[in-house]
Amino acid sequence: MSARNSLTFAVIAGGLAALLAIAPTAAQRAHAAAGDAPADGQNGFDFEFGRWTSHVKRLKQPLSGSDEWVEYQGTTVVRKLLDGRANVAELDVAGPAGRIEGVSLRLYDPQNRQWTIHYASLRDGALTAPITGRFERGRGEFYGEDRLGDRPIRVRFVIRCETRDRCLFEQAFSADAGKTWEMNWIGTDTRVRGGG
Repeated sequence: MSARNSLTFAVIAGGLAALLAIAPTAAQRAHAAAGDAPADGQNGFDFEFGRWTSHVKRLKQPLSGSDEWVEYQGTTVVRKLLDGRANVAELDVAGPAGRIEGVSLRLYDPQNRQWTIHYASLRDGALTAPITGRFERGRGEFYGEDRLGDRPIRVRFVIRCETRDRCLFEQAFSADAGKTWEMNWIGTDTRVRGGG
């Protein structure tokens, strides 16, 4: 996965990621409100189908020591494919730093009971390497390998919903094999009523 795509990837990939740690009971209540998925995880993304208003904050230069963030506003649209065993999320957000357009393809692996998430930016059309993970107790957590310039990095993507109509995501990078993480993407999606 290219470094520029991984920056864009976070919101699309889930369209949604955890900004704050939450107690398991709160996560369980939120997931139940969104419609609890069966134990095998195949319907893990069902809560997300529809149209969302997306607000994105992105760290401009990850793993550089910089704390300059840029913001974007727009939409995410998530569509179900193959009875929920796959789905696509389309992201279109813009702000003073420019525009981000891309598509995320999520595929379910029934043997391992995990999801893989691939992202492509419309800037170059290249499909990234996948991140892999699953939903447990109302929280989706996904990991993968990437490069930021010449440095190998690890990517973590977390999804959680506070309610059926408001979901949060975060993406973080690690340059030390997961010992420490730096958040670089925070997405907040709010469901558009009647936009399913």
